[in-house]
Amino acid sequence: MTTQQTTHQVTAPIVDVRDLKVHFPMRRGLFGSQLVKAVDGVSFTIAPGETLGLAGESGSGKSTVARTLVRINRPTGGSIRLAGAETARLSGQELRAYRRRMQMVYQDPFDSLDPKLTAGDAIGEGLIVRGVPRARRKAEVETLLSRVNLPAALAGRYPGQLSGGQRQRVSIARALAVNPEVIVCDEAVAALDVSIRAQVLNLLKDIQADAGVSYLFISHDLSTLRFMADNIAIMYVGRLVEYGTRDEVFSRPSHPYTRALMAAVPDVANLGSPRAEALGGEPPSPANPPSGCAFHPRCPLTIDICRTHRPPLVRKASGQLAACHVVPDADSRAGDLADLSPVSAPEVTP
Repeated sequence: MTTQQTTHQVTAPIVDVRDLKVHFPMRRGLFGSQLVKAVDGVSFTIAPGETLGLAGESGSGKSTVARTLVRINRPTGGSIRLAGAETARLSGQELRAYRRRMQMVYQDPFDSLDPKLTAGDAIGEGLIVRGVPRARRKAEVETLLSRVNLPAALAGRYPGQLSGGQRQRVSIARALAVNPEVIVCDEAVAALDVSIRAQVLNLLKDIQADAGVSYLFISHDLSTLRFMADNIAIMYVGRLVEYGTRDEVFSRPSHPYTRALMAAVPDVANLGSPRAEALGGEPPSPANPPSGCAFHPRCPLTIDICRTHRPPLVRKASGQLAACHVVPDADSRAGDLADLSPVSAPEVTP
């Protein structure tokens, strides 16, 4: 007789962000200042070789999270761990070494590429950082250009001589030049034509399959995240309001804000069908958010507690984490740190 034992294989995250805060002082007249809480207690994990999609309206704090992960912004508080090592307070040589492992691809490649450097020189900078000898750099540049589906002849061209799609591919090749473990894509395809966008998204998927790189993929376009992401996090005024697997969030969105974002996405398969009411109003300023749930002034489900008490991020009956008083909980437990890994692959062992 054989006994069956079911276990869960849990992969340690490559990125583990806990209670991240990024606050900026803002002068208010002649006699004082106020604090802009651009990111105010955000936690998430990214497993090796996976993609976390981060969505929300402009001003929600998505780009601040991205810029803080690559340490353009300094965190005010919280923890950022890369492969288990704390990185939030790194400086000097340690910070430079960290940036080799965590790269970023920006929305506008024309702004992120030095117009005075050729594509080959831009990519070559990463090779210098990685310590590739001069004699091997030309061949490495050509290999990286080929990896992003560009001909070697483009190595001698300047950004102004390239199309938008070519510039973004050069930006991706430049990020890959240092062999990163994580790439932060901040609206990386938003400025591209639809046909080119699809090509770049497929390229990023192929790179992930080949190299095992992880992505934090930030986009206002939910259809892009549905294609790219394994897990989805939704931000509103500096905080996460929903967090779960792609299937959980897209098949049964829990938070009213997520539902409103979904309602704004055109449904070409059901053009004649009634859709949920789209989101109205404007998000509040992170310098002066409403009391209680920051979404309550725009929410169709608001009840009294929403105006006075900020809801915690908890596991809901639908499976994902959400910060909403109205949506039924899975139980009475607040979403603790163990709940921050939406995906756990089951493994059956004899």
